[in-house]
Amino acid sequence: MAEQVKNTAAGNKNPLKGLFSYQWIVKNIPFFLFLTALTVLYIANGHNADRIIRKINTTNNDLKELQFEYKTVKSEVMFKSEEEEVLKAASPLGLKISRETPQRLKLEVRSER
Repeated sequence: MAEQVKNTAAGNKNPLKGLFSYQWIVKNIPFFLFLTALTVLYIANGHNADRIIRKINTTNNDLKELQFEYKTVKSEVMFKSEEEEVLKAASPLGLKISRETPQRLKLEVRSER
């Protein structure tokens, strides 16, 4: 500060010239490096956030497509499992609805003691 006053008193017309001298810049190099590192981290964080948002949007779109596919397949299965549709699918194989009542099978338990 005393140098600035001397420079202005000596007739130096630019008082900021002493402020940005070589010695001042060399003395503040660690601070400039710190600011540079913060800037790089800030930019990297922004790019990372953009990448994550794009990935989330892609995942949401895939999820919506899978939900539509699930609903379509589920409705097809429900339609094909109706009795009339099952009969249509089984008739080429020669299968028909049985008119007889089902028979109950009895399990015989043998004790071998």
